Amino acid sequence: MSLILVPTPIDDTSELPVSTVEFIKNKINEGALICVEEVKEGRRRWLRFGLPREAIEDFILYNEHTRDKLNEQLISSLKKKKDILLMSDCGLPAFCDPGASLVDLCHQRNIKVTSTPFYNSIALSIALSGYDHSRFIFEGFVPVKTEARMSFLKRVLKQNDVSVIMDTPYRMKSLLEDMNKVNPDRLICLLINLNKEDEYIIRDSVKSVNKKIEKAKKEFIIVIGKN
Repeated sequence: MSLILVPTPIDDTSELPVSTVEFIKNKINEGALICVEEVKEGRRRWLRFGLPREAIEDFILYNEHTRDKLNEQLISSLKKKKDILLMSDCGLPAFCDPGASLVDLCHQRNIKVTSTPFYNSIALSIALSGYDHSRFIFEGFVPVKTEARMSFLKRVLKQNDVSVIMDTPYRMKSLLEDMNKVNPDRLICLLINLNKEDEYIIRDSVKSVNKKIEKAKKEFIIVIGKN
């Protein structure tokens, strides 16, 4: 089963996409658990989105005050084949949000983490990585030329903060190989084809990720964990 982040509009007038509404309804019918940041606000927005009123009674309050008590219980539910929908008051759950600790635990326990559609791949990648991103650096695209490329990777893989790097789809495997030459033990999260049917997320050392990934042309982002 999966921990599913459910991003919602940051304003009070926009609606959830129809596909997300239908997805949530189906998951509720399948017995998914629903975690919200604040019950009152969660109820108000839930009803405005046209989601089932009866599900409100089963909301689980998950925020900075309850997460330490709930994390292991939720992991247990996931292992018992229960999906969990994680929603914050607004915006993207687990991005600068208490949900990051639950995402982190899921990666540690080999539990799938995914998301309903979201329109910023950088923020979504950071949220889905589960890394502590109280401070992070967006490094952008890796240089193409060999000397500049290796110099860039040596700098980025040496720094302590969480970093985000990108490259063109056909250079995914070569980038992993270059990173493996520089620092094979650094922890990374590789996120491939986010929000697509073949989405794939793997979090491990550079060396392990490199071994598991074949050469392919796919959209990807790499989040580098703290040193």
